[in-house]
Amino acid sequence: MSDETKQKIYPLEGVGLFHGKGNGEEVGLKETSASIGMAGSDAQDLGEISELSKRGYQSLKEERILEAIECFNKILIMDDNNNYALVGMGDAARKRGTFKEAIAFYQRCLIQHPGNNYALFGLADCYKALSQYHKAIEIWEQYLHHDDKNITVLTRVADAYRKVRDFKHSKAVYLRVLEMEEGNPYAIIGLGHLHYDFKEYRDALFYWEKMLQVGKEENVDIRVLTSIGNCHRKLKTFDQGIPFFEKALYRDPYNFYALFGLADCYRGMNQQSRSLEYWNRILEQDPRNKVILTRAGDAYRNLGEYDRAVNYYRRALNIEFDTYAVLGLAVVAKGQGKYDEAIESLQRLIQQDTKNYRLYLELADCLLRKGEKVKAIETLEAFQRMGIRNTAIMEFCEKLKS
Repeated sequence: MSDETKQKIYPLEGVGLFHGKGNGEEVGLKETSASIGMAGSDAQDLGEISELSKRGYQSLKEERILEAIECFNKILIMDDNNNYALVGMGDAARKRGTFKEAIAFYQRCLIQHPGNNYALFGLADCYKALSQYHKAIEIWEQYLHHDDKNITVLTRVADAYRKVRDFKHSKAVYLRVLEMEEGNPYAIIGLGHLHYDFKEYRDALFYWEKMLQVGKEENVDIRVLTSIGNCHRKLKTFDQGIPFFEKALYRDPYNFYALFGLADCYRGMNQQSRSLEYWNRILEQDPRNKVILTRAGDAYRNLGEYDRAVNYYRRALNIEFDTYAVLGLAVVAKGQGKYDEAIESLQRLIQQDTKNYRLYLELADCLLRKGEKVKAIETLEAFQRMGIRNTAIMEFCEKLKS
């Protein structure tokens, strides 16, 4: 957007300065030739306001928030509707994370200066930060009436549509950005997230792999590497996901997502010993993570190391009740031939989690091992009567009836 266009949509009454924002949220200063028209002010007042505005925005840029607020407050004492000071106060509050306070300043500015694009930008970002995505979209759409080629705003609109699970509009806006700027990383990554959120993992993989083509792989954000790995994990192409998690781990040896991805890939490939290496590395950093404790317990159980498995399941349960830790203990009991103990645990779990098909499968298997085939079939049929279609339940039931 040219300076001339900016002046048309952003009538200035205070000092002749603009503060602009780019993709990185940086606040900058740019001189303009806009007219100054603050009623009742003399040249001295205008000169002071000009200097205070410069100092205020420079302080914001350098993260000296309190100094910026002091400058803008001084301007508001002289001109309580000054658009620069109101937007500056909003920006300062937003940087401090006091979004409701920031909203009040932006709205106050827009009452006096409707269509002020910087107030609109800040207001929308506040709503986004408060997860009020519909409001953010509404404000950004107003901004785009003034500047429909602003890629920063377009990517934010697309992100907001993605957050409210509006696939059609989100994808359309991301693709519009790519038409304007081929290779825009925000749009490419956004499209990856969008397709991943809707479980379209192959399409997500296409866009995230495109990021490797846009820039050198060694410079790409580590989250792109773990995202590609996660797509392979979801597609069950575990061996193809492992190299990406390993590259991420090489760059950050403590990265949770890389460690989890590697552990889960090796789990999917039934290489339990390798998965344990990474589950335990996570637990070194986070020993009270009950999900990881349960996963590690499963790995030890699958290796036949029942005592270690029980230890991990109990550690998880000491933190908080966990269905899968209790299930793990029941499966260990089944593996040890303690069928009655396993049956009792599984029946209690079913009362708490009636739609979990795994509980019915394990209970039916325990009953079958006890020689109670009829009860096993009745257990599987009880699940089917809930109207939930599950291939594993159906196949086990047909097998028992054949």
